[in-house]
Amino acid sequence: MKGTGKKPIQAVKTWVRRQPPKVKALLAVISGMFALVLLRAIVHDHDNLFVAAEAVHSIGISVLIYKLMKEKTCAGLSLKSQELTAIFLAVRLYCSFVMEYDIHTLLDLATLATTLWVIYSIRFKLKSSYMEDKDNFALYYVVVPCAVLALLIHPSTSHHIINRIAWGFSVYLEAVSVLPQLRVMQNTKIVEPFTAHYVFALGIARFLSCAHWVLQVLDSRGHLLTALGYGLWPSMVLISEIVQTFILADFCYYYVKSVFGGQLVLRLPSGVV
Repeated sequence: MKGTGKKPIQAVKTWVRRQPPKVKALLAVISGMFALVLLRAIVHDHDNLFVAAEAVHSIGISVLIYKLMKEKTCAGLSLKSQELTAIFLAVRLYCSFVMEYDIHTLLDLATLATTLWVIYSIRFKLKSSYMEDKDNFALYYVVVPCAVLALLIHPSTSHHIINRIAWGFSVYLEAVSVLPQLRVMQNTKIVEPFTAHYVFALGIARFLSCAHWVLQVLDSRGHLLTALGYGLWPSMVLISEIVQTFILADFCYYYVKSVFGGQLVLRLPSGVV
């Protein structure tokens, strides 16, 4: 009976694996839409999705801290991703203080504090295990485009222009801050468990945050986009959320596949992330 139950699942996995990239992308989109419909039916207050995203992100960082403290190594971690995270969190915190101080400000403050601790540990306490040669993603590839985009497309609120540009910059930078970490994993091809758990938690957090925005737009029948301002900014906020979700989608697929396969160490095929 056990083998019979596994056969349909194995057949589906084999079929999916044989499909061309375009079909796999379509299947991923369909799966995402199904997940959104499910969340809309289950979660009545969609603001809870944003809180859940923050909570999952915190769990991911806790796993990261546990790795650094227990194993005394930062091998496989990207210092540059942590630095980008600290930058967008610091900018977002500034915007929160001067524009819309709320509970999320406190959550961001706690996340920034732990991220700074991780950066300190990698740079000083565990420097000997830092894989600098693998962490070779040039930061200006993301920082400069995000800054230029923020200058061109930012909120159209009544706040000072500097604050609006800073807000836009933090949104764009958050969407791509994980790219250096993905480059490290691409270079090593093997991802140890704690790093894999951390990146998977980021992927889930990004998906929940994206679901929060999409469902809010649907519930308000598009009025939320109008409330965010006029011009291209409302659309760019939504696009940024979707982009950061899809950036991690491929990795999350292989993570789940590895977990169900009983593999402790995640091995990534060529071309993934």
